[in-house]
Amino acid sequence: MGSYQTNCYIVTVDGKDLIIDPGVNATEWVLDNVTNPVALLNTHGHFDHVWSNDAVKSALHIPLYCPKDDIFMLTDDPFSQGTPPSIADVAVEPDSTLDIAGIPVTFHHFPGHTPGCSTIEIGDIWLSGDFLFEGSIGRWDFPYSSGTQMVESLKKVQRFTEDFTLYPGHGMSTTLKREQRGIPQWIRYVESTL
Repeated sequence: MGSYQTNCYIVTVDGKDLIIDPGVNATEWVLDNVTNPVALLNTHGHFDHVWSNDAVKSALHIPLYCPKDDIFMLTDDPFSQGTPPSIADVAVEPDSTLDIAGIPVTFHHFPGHTPGCSTIEIGDIWLSGDFLFEGSIGRWDFPYSSGTQMVESLKKVQRFTEDFTLYPGHGMSTTLKREQRGIPQWIRYVESTL
């Protein structure tokens, strides 16, 4: 979606659609591809992931869930991109599991890219937003980013022993186990920039 090629996802569980990160001009695609939408979820608050929040929410009359530490980005437009403002219905607490229309959804808190940056676990998949990509990690040099927090988040994700298919905010899918192999190098690199 948009010039940043942000991935928007629709995850369907038991005939119910969860929409994740509706970026720039995502509304038409979302409306064309949902049949029973129940919620809109943000992995974090950056404009290229939340641009169409309000349009999708208004069209489908569904609640918006956003990590609580990034909610300010939905209304403050901190990067001055002209992002349409949106209002979160649920401020998601770090590392919490929610029941959304009978679907267990866990927000794993991995700050660094943004204060509230989270990976959303649904079943055996992670919607990893801008925390982990195929062969890479999210930037930590933006306003409101933190290299120190990124290091802690990378150490935290190394402690997960299960494998998940990762669907990142940009690029192709990968797996947690595959990305964990490269994380020690990323930790050293981020530490070298602090």
